[in-house]
Amino acid sequence: MADKIDITTEDGVCPSHVFRPAGAGPWPAVVFYMDGIGIRPALFEMAERLAAHGYYVILPDLYYRVGPYEPMDAKRVFTDPALRQELMQKYLGKVNQTTAMRDTRAVLAFLASQPDVAPGKLGATGYCMGGGFALVASGYFPDRFGAVAAYHPANLATDAPDSPHLLAPKIQAKVYVGRASEDANFPDAMHARLDTALTEAGVAHTIELYPARHGWVPSDTPVHDATAAERHWQTLFALLDGALRA
Repeated sequence: MADKIDITTEDGVCPSHVFRPAGAGPWPAVVFYMDGIGIRPALFEMAERLAAHGYYVILPDLYYRVGPYEPMDAKRVFTDPALRQELMQKYLGKVNQTTAMRDTRAVLAFLASQPDVAPGKLGATGYCMGGGFALVASGYFPDRFGAVAAYHPANLATDAPDSPHLLAPKIQAKVYVGRASEDANFPDAMHARLDTALTEAGVAHTIELYPARHGWVPSDTPVHDATAAERHWQTLFALLDGALRA
């Protein structure tokens, strides 16, 4: 079961969900960055599995600036152009790298005050847009993150002045990126560009190609791939356990 908490940020109040392992803590903490479809039961299932593995998990709702909203139907969002357009305009337009990092700062302050959170560095995992935020967080807060993962992310190495790959020289965390084989926003050239940036910066990292479509991890999407999703859990646990439990 999750505890719903409110975290005060520079821009308002961010509803967040905390998942704890059974038994007594403290435990290493992991920040879970949601995908673009928002907070919903499928993400709770994922957070619960991560917590059951021994992590204190916090899942902030990065859409709080929009106001309260009902959980979105992932299958309809993937298949209905009108709903996708609404998502882009009403929700995705309210969150960006700058606002997400302001929210992350508040989340990190909250975690630092929790007796159930073990001392030491934190982990992060993110999906779709959240994958980019996880990687960016490791560059913005290098002293706080020891391991970050991004699954089916997009646009991690572009010509934009705030492209995530430009933060590589600041990153101290171990990095894992699982990209989708069917994803127009993460072509082979971007893979190579990101790999080069991380390698030249001396960042310990792995970038793997999964034979799946963008959005394959959450169980409620029409492109969910159970085999690839299970592989995601294996790589995520290996990353976090190796960096945060050593």
